[in-house]
Amino acid sequence: MYFTKARAAVKYAINKGALIFAATGNSGDKENYPEYPSSLSGVVGVGAINRTGKVAGFSTSGDQVGLVAIGDEIPIRCGNNVCTSHGTSQATAITSASAALIWSKHPEWTNNQVLRVMMQTAAKPTTGDIPSSYLGYGSVRPRKVLLDGEGDPGPANTNPLLAREGATKPEPSGSASKPAGDPSQSPASDEQAAEKPAAEAKTSDDGGNTTLWVALGAGVVVVGAAVAFTVVRRRGGTMARS
Repeated sequence: MYFTKARAAVKYAINKGALIFAATGNSGDKENYPEYPSSLSGVVGVGAINRTGKVAGFSTSGDQVGLVAIGDEIPIRCGNNVCTSHGTSQATAITSASAALIWSKHPEWTNNQVLRVMMQTAAKPTTGDIPSSYLGYGSVRPRKVLLDGEGDPGPANTNPLLAREGATKPEPSGSASKPAGDPSQSPASDEQAAEKPAAEAKTSDDGGNTTLWVALGAGVVVVGAAVAFTVVRRRGGTMARS
């Protein structure tokens, strides 16, 4: 019953122009169970990476991963002090805030176009097929759109996530993305056990600074929330985050 209602609600929201982001979950180093609503069709599942660009060990992997963002060592307020936190929810906040910033600069774009540009400008996995079961289409880089003017919004009414646009096979012999539990993707040593294997689970960034994301993550979320409110008021658009 819950699944049916959630799926109907997501479909309705997307048809009304919403762009929905949801955390994939934090059981990547345990059961790696898919979580809802990130597993629902049309929802952008968001995983987490660390400051080195590798997928965080806790980040749940699978076909539902659309994008990733920094989700480790995120500064938060702890009483009168500053602590650090981690999780795919934190990564989702940064991803949705990035979308809000992009949408505020291009209010004429639809939800599909904002998402398409985010997928195009993401820092891609260094090896393996795209989308990756660990990193999706890569880590978000809003500056590529906001400052460098990159990205082609493309068709307004085609959901790039459903169409699997941008899917590539860097190597001619590349096979389909392996499921999260595939033995060939297991860590090579105890030191690597806390992270997914680098060959599959590291993004390339030709100018991004993941450490900067860690430092500014909280600020981006706050700014993004304000921008999202402005976007909704200006164009009647909707953005949802879970």
